[in-house]
Amino acid sequence: MPQYDVAILSDLRYPGGNSASIVAEVRAQAAAGLSTVLCHLPSPHLKHARPFQERIVACLREGLADLAHDDGAEISARVLLIRQPRIFTEEPAAVPRIRAGHTIVVLNQPPGDERHAQCYYVFDEVRERVERLFGAAAVWAPISTQVRDNVLQVAPSAALPDTDWHEIIDVADWQVEHRREPDGVPVIGRHGRPDPVKWPRDPAELLQAYPDSPDFKVRILGGGEIGVHRLGRTPRSWDVVEFGAESPRDFLAGLDFFVYFHDPVWKEAFGRTILEAMASGVPVIVGPHFRAIFGEAAIYCEPAGVREVVRRLHHDRDAYDAQVERARRFVTGSFGSASHIARLASLGVMPRDLRKPSRPFRVARPAKRVLLVGDDVARFKAIARRLPQGLEAVVVGTASIAEAHEAGLLTEYLPGAADLGVPAAHWPAFVKDRLCHLVELYGPRAVLVGGLPHDGILGAIEQTPATRWLWLRPAMWRRGTGGGWAARGLSFAGILEPGEFAAAGDEGWTTTSRHGVSTVDPITDLPARIARRAGDHTLLCRGVEAALPGFRPVSVSVPDELGEVTAAVSRADYTSFHELLGARVPTVFVPDPAACDDELARARFAAAAGVALYATDDEAAGAELERLADPAVRESLSRRCAELSPGNGAGDAAAWLAGFCRGRHEEVDRAGSR
Repeated sequence: MPQYDVAILSDLRYPGGNSASIVAEVRAQAAAGLSTVLCHLPSPHLKHARPFQERIVACLREGLADLAHDDGAEISARVLLIRQPRIFTEEPAAVPRIRAGHTIVVLNQPPGDERHAQCYYVFDEVRERVERLFGAAAVWAPISTQVRDNVLQVAPSAALPDTDWHEIIDVADWQVEHRREPDGVPVIGRHGRPDPVKWPRDPAELLQAYPDSPDFKVRILGGGEIGVHRLGRTPRSWDVVEFGAESPRDFLAGLDFFVYFHDPVWKEAFGRTILEAMASGVPVIVGPHFRAIFGEAAIYCEPAGVREVVRRLHHDRDAYDAQVERARRFVTGSFGSASHIARLASLGVMPRDLRKPSRPFRVARPAKRVLLVGDDVARFKAIARRLPQGLEAVVVGTASIAEAHEAGLLTEYLPGAADLGVPAAHWPAFVKDRLCHLVELYGPRAVLVGGLPHDGILGAIEQTPATRWLWLRPAMWRRGTGGGWAARGLSFAGILEPGEFAAAGDEGWTTTSRHGVSTVDPITDLPARIARRAGDHTLLCRGVEAALPGFRPVSVSVPDELGEVTAAVSRADYTSFHELLGARVPTVFVPDPAACDDELARARFAAAAGVALYATDDEAAGAELERLADPAVRESLSRRCAELSPGNGAGDAAAWLAGFCRGRHEEVDRAGSR
């Protein structure tokens, strides 16, 4: 079990300050020779799918931190930092096992605001849940006096440390060498994630802070559409830039003043964007309530005073420069990386150069990488989760890259011809160059190609002869199609074919092209055991629109949730077919006749085996779906699925891939699997 200096537990998808703070601490720790592991715990209030924040991904890609895998293995760390208390407003479905010498809950958001003291989370409920999961010795550390005051308002007996766990920033990363030359019109600006509470509610105050006047220019990076909506128009002086369209550092380099005012009911926990502006050399104008955090480093006024402050400093360059230097000294001394390393040292986590010579230093980064190329993300996820420790997957894909992000996998984007705006004939050359670059960048022990090995992939194989290229080859082709791909298998060091429950009904070309092919059970990301749970009647639709009276429509984001589905109607694509059978969900399969694989053969075989129903048109599908309303029919199908369980070959597939990464091939083909 690896021993880390610091483990950081959070939802790694959060935009804005939460992710920026994590990245700042990771980089400071890496610079001090400290090892870090990031642990992802989905927040209940981030309902829709979204990838890991790109700055988090960059840290992982650069090897500055490890990513904890979702395999139940225990993690050991000297210090555990838990960020964003709202993660624990509900009971988590699964919690990483972390053993730590110290546990710090960083309160980077207050429980409530001026409307309700606990509208974001109930402090005592969150505290009870965290201490039950991670121990009663957890220290609750607010990041500012605002958060501290709010917590003590709702929980007067809470034992908080004397000092705040303040934010940090690498001043050198934000310092701008070449600022815009001042001219007759000062440029006011702000940046941040789009959120209504981050903007003044009163249109009059909004225009006081961000004037609609030819005497000022206003630039907004992120959230400008909120201000426009509240005003009912776009002021002529405003330049609204979409969040993420410019880097914050480059954006700040074009400002003369950073002005930040928000909804009066909102309690800003800290104001990380204010720190970033100060570090970049932009004078900051904010409301008086920030004085407790930033002292003399900022300029304080109400929105009505912004114009006067801007005019005065814009014409008095000596005062302007003095304010810039005062803020930079303040940020460096109070919020620089050294302050974070010092507080870790107070917990016994010493920087590398202060450790005893007899204590070996271990760099915490993945020892080996494998590239998984294509949009076969469902099977990639299943395999990646089961790779042995020290072997990490990087998914290189196009359409499904967000799904891979959501699963916590490292990713690289491989744009399609349409994304690039190039003719289809030019795309293979781009793919070849892109894959060759990624092979050079990651030095992978192997590259596993899912789907079809088109010309761009073959070109990359020819250009990188020292790399082991493998093929995750699909079976169950429609009769008479796809045979031209068979000869391309000769370009690969190994071929793995995911098993098919309906293999006996397969009439495609892969049934006769068997040289060098290994086969495992059907590859899914289902857990080892999935319990069927009774409840209200639910209907899952995958690729098919349907309704059943008395059944509530549901969606399933992860295979683990299939145990709660009463019935389903679905296409017979590989993943849906094997997940639903493996989870014993009574299903009507409606095959897509235009699919590359033989969905009709799958559906017919499943019906003949008594594990599912099938239909080939809307009328028949409606009739078969009505049959699923009968509990006896559902029970019979579910019981038959259990009797004929197709198994899960994801673990064997991971072992097969790992065998090539060790430089030898471990044969896992099974007699009788075909």
